[in-house]
Amino acid sequence: MGNLIKVLTRDIDHNAAHFFLDFENAQPTESEKEIYNQVNVVLKDAEGILEDLQSYRGAGHEIREAIQHPADEKLQEKAWGAVVPLVGKLKKFYEFSQRLEAALRGLLGALTSTPYSPTQHLEREQALAKQFAEILHFTLRFDELKMTNPAIQNDFSYYRRTLSRMRINNVPAEGENEVNNELANRMSLFYAEATPMLKTLSDATTKFVSENKNLPIENTTDCLSTMASVCRVMLETPEYRSRFTNEETVSFCLRVMVGVIILYDHVHPVGAFAKTSKIDMKGCIKVLKDQPPNSVEGLLNALRYWPFLDK
Repeated sequence: MGNLIKVLTRDIDHNAAHFFLDFENAQPTESEKEIYNQVNVVLKDAEGILEDLQSYRGAGHEIREAIQHPADEKLQEKAWGAVVPLVGKLKKFYEFSQRLEAALRGLLGALTSTPYSPTQHLEREQALAKQFAEILHFTLRFDELKMTNPAIQNDFSYYRRTLSRMRINNVPAEGENEVNNELANRMSLFYAEATPMLKTLSDATTKFVSENKNLPIENTTDCLSTMASVCRVMLETPEYRSRFTNEETVSFCLRVMVGVIILYDHVHPVGAFAKTSKIDMKGCIKVLKDQPPNSVEGLLNALRYWPFLDK
């Protein structure tokens, strides 16, 4: 949080990316179509994942009853029967994070390749930039929902404890084939994160940089800082903002801006809050604070408490 205060007290004069990125209507050109279609297969499932997460109610009541009456076999069976399908949902969410990671890396490959600069890529390949933004928008929405639903970790912890007990007692466990021990370990690490999707994308971006040693790291960090600048400029420039036809586009831009700031901070050697950062953090925070407080508190908190920002 100290870094956030420092940023507010210093001036940064970076050349912002002054162009309109059409998040509402961008369509792929012929050269974008191959990557676009691959990513679109993943993104078409994103809304369904969010709906499933939003409606996730958990098996808290059944679990409590089973724990309070350990000798009652019917209550044990009822709790297990309630948890198994929920763990199936959690598995689906986790597997989607892996698909999203692959999609992000495909987009990064397209948007950071030579000979074009990041600004040229984002301006020329607006459909891919839009998909990149949609991944970030989904990610922050997913993590916001996950953070307010403690049932997820409670259900999964109960599932693992019960499964372990069944193995010790040689009791066949329905549902074990769906989530084996190795997968359960990976899922446990995923759901232990406060912001699991954001952590997945941050790690994927770092991995992309490390695996593409022939590509200067600046190609990736400049792509992220340019995207942050584009979002900020569109939000603070009446001429651009008036071109939004959907009122949801403002919140979309705000989420994307915060998402790329966090990715930048994770990948860049000195982070987003450093004096040499190419992101105008003061301007970005001002744009956030100019919105109705209730609509951006979660985004400001994401910047305050994102673990990699506290350097």
